[in-house]
Amino acid sequence: MSETHPLNFDGRVAVVTGAGRGLGRAYAELLASRGARVVVNDCDAEPADAVVRGITAAGGHAVASDASVATPEGGQAIIAAAVQAYGRLDIVIHNAGNVRRGSLRELSYADFEAVLDVHLRGAFHVVRPAFPMLCDAGYGRIVLTSSIGGLYGNVGVANYAAAKAGLIGFNNVVALEGAAAGVKCNVIVPAAVTRMAEGIDTSGYPPMEPELAAPAVGWLAHESCSVTGEVLIALVGRIARAAVVESPGVYQPSWTIEQVGERIEQIRDVHAPVIFPVVPDGHADHIRYSFGMATSEGEL
Repeated sequence: MSETHPLNFDGRVAVVTGAGRGLGRAYAELLASRGARVVVNDCDAEPADAVVRGITAAGGHAVASDASVATPEGGQAIIAAAVQAYGRLDIVIHNAGNVRRGSLRELSYADFEAVLDVHLRGAFHVVRPAFPMLCDAGYGRIVLTSSIGGLYGNVGVANYAAAKAGLIGFNNVVALEGAAAGVKCNVIVPAAVTRMAEGIDTSGYPPMEPELAAPAVGWLAHESCSVTGEVLIALVGRIARAAVVESPGVYQPSWTIEQVGERIEQIRDVHAPVIFPVVPDGHADHIRYSFGMATSEGEL
């Protein structure tokens, strides 16, 4: 980024969920410092109010919302707060999260649902009322939050991993349906030592302040963002893209169980990975690729 031409958010209105502490607070403060008017959402009113006081004391503009993302009514109230305070909405960053740990053989149904309610259903609850508004305005930036647990799993958090993986699928559809209207949607996979890391020994970790991950989210939320339907990782200063890849695959006109076993290493070989970008039409591109192998009756 050029120091003489900073990327600002003047005139933009942003909603940030889970913004009372940690990563969400860093996002809200960064956007506000660059000119955005921010709805600081947190189901705990006290930290949300504190963030708003800090932003306004620094000369920024913000209002607090203590509605919960875990219900449709809460999601609607959060989005309504932006319109009521500032008359418009441009950016939605869904960061709110919770953790209920437990091994799969012990995890309760209540703990499974509680985590999906905030992470996955929470994303729907805030995006659903915001999406028509953004599309009708012809502009929008949506940033959803996944996790390396959603990409690769982790022990003792089946609920969290399922919710975070589901957000990637949800992101793909939002990106596809918003593309023609100028609404871009991407996923951030951030890492920071926050309350979510309670119970984990972080003494040997390198610096992992929330502020280190915030610039990646800021770029995804900015009008200059050039990607949609993608996943960016922001971890200890490393920013990377995560993508679903396939092996080129093996074609045969018919298969037996034995033949699958005989050719499994060739089937699994990802030395030349195949990637189907979500937008403009990764779903159809995937099908066309396979159909093409069948039509040519050869191996790609």
